[in-house]
Amino acid sequence: MGKVTGFMEYERIEEGYKPVPERLKNYKEFVIGLDDAQANKQAARCMDCGTPFCNSGCPVNNIIPDFNDMVFRNNWKSAIDTLHSTNNFPEFTGRICPAPCEAACTLNVNDDAVGIKSIEHAIIDRAWAEGWVLPQPPAHRTGKKVAVVGSGPAGMAAAQQLARAGHDVTLFEKNDRIGGLLRYGIPDFKMEKTHIDRRVTQMQAEGVTFRTGVMVGRAKDALGKDSKVTNWAKETITPEQLQKDFDAIILSGGAEQSRDLSVPGRELAGIHFAMEFLPQQNKVNAGDKVKDQLRADGKHVIVIGGGDTGSDCVGTSNRHGAASVTQFELLPQPPEEENRPMTWPYWPIKLRTSSSHEEGCEREFAISTKEFIGDKGKVTGLKTVRVEWKDGKMQEVPGSEQLLKADLVLLAMGFVAPVAPVLDAFGIEKDARGNAKATTDFTSGYVTNVPKVFAAGDMRRGQSLVVWAIREGRQVARSVDEFLMGFSDLPR
Repeated sequence: MGKVTGFMEYERIEEGYKPVPERLKNYKEFVIGLDDAQANKQAARCMDCGTPFCNSGCPVNNIIPDFNDMVFRNNWKSAIDTLHSTNNFPEFTGRICPAPCEAACTLNVNDDAVGIKSIEHAIIDRAWAEGWVLPQPPAHRTGKKVAVVGSGPAGMAAAQQLARAGHDVTLFEKNDRIGGLLRYGIPDFKMEKTHIDRRVTQMQAEGVTFRTGVMVGRAKDALGKDSKVTNWAKETITPEQLQKDFDAIILSGGAEQSRDLSVPGRELAGIHFAMEFLPQQNKVNAGDKVKDQLRADGKHVIVIGGGDTGSDCVGTSNRHGAASVTQFELLPQPPEEENRPMTWPYWPIKLRTSSSHEEGCEREFAISTKEFIGDKGKVTGLKTVRVEWKDGKMQEVPGSEQLLKADLVLLAMGFVAPVAPVLDAFGIEKDARGNAKATTDFTSGYVTNVPKVFAAGDMRRGQSLVVWAIREGRQVARSVDEFLMGFSDLPR
């Protein structure tokens, strides 16, 4: 619980940022984490609140008051052991999770929440620096073989848990490197990919086999060269082969089918999905050469979509040297402060300004794109209209039409479904949104309609947070372990 009176004595301490001019020169992380003394004071603010709502606010159910108390008492080794007991990859969540745990913090009812995310960040960084993060190979092998399809956070978590349970795990990834959307959807300035690489090294020592450049599906269904889904697969493996070679299969790919904007002029050059734009820069950062890379240098960029992916496009465009960056959001501007008594302990709707916005961006709310305008086949602008919501319906505001200049338009309006050919090839039954239909029941969690095939993460729940992917990866691992062995000691 930290210090009994800590929440009255200490203010919330935010992590710092390097100056904007400095960080725009490269793609390195720029967050300045808490030092030991700052983390100690922040942990001291954790209250003896009786019912720690932060635990249930966290999708992986991190045991937050416990590790806060351990940091307060400078027991960092126990803190990382406690954190790892519920979260395989706190270096991921400590960097890119929006921290729903903090929204649920009891102190957040009428004060600033405990900086749980910054404490988690400090714990895992200290653990790596001290050499406390080591492989945990199993004492015994079961002889059972499991295929995990998709190497994002859900697939990585599932693979690690099952390998530690003694199963022979092979993780398949269609792209050229492990990490899924963590690797090619999250910009390096938010999370450098060395964090993924050292987890891969750890997992290899635990017995996980990684196979990259492999698309799972039938050859005729595999993603073609014109697909808008990132795909550098060099070979295809069929569901029949996996079912023959493995005792269980987990489908854990990401939601990569981007939502499109079907308005006149969509066919013009210079209009791209965010997931065409962002992965290319990550590959360049990794040392690869990308032919005809999409770049924003000197261009007037409009990002359509007000979420995190749109923000990532803003930050990347600014690092390219864009002439201007404007981000559209269809919904009205939310309030700067939430009504805490009305929303706590749930995630509140309020205006959120990211570090990318602070680097330079005009934000337009309640705006809709009517048409793309072009010249000689290239986009030159957008026709827009203001919108308002009445009786739950969106209506255009008469006389609010505008024409805005644009040389590059990035569509970042979310993702509608996982990679369809994979589900279709297996014959997986889908829900109304096109995701794999699988329950989360305690007795038969994540089971699909196809024998010995399970689904988890974005593949099952749709577009979501990294922390939800880790949760589902851990839970599907327990279900698979129980399916193979008749019981499981893995945590649910």
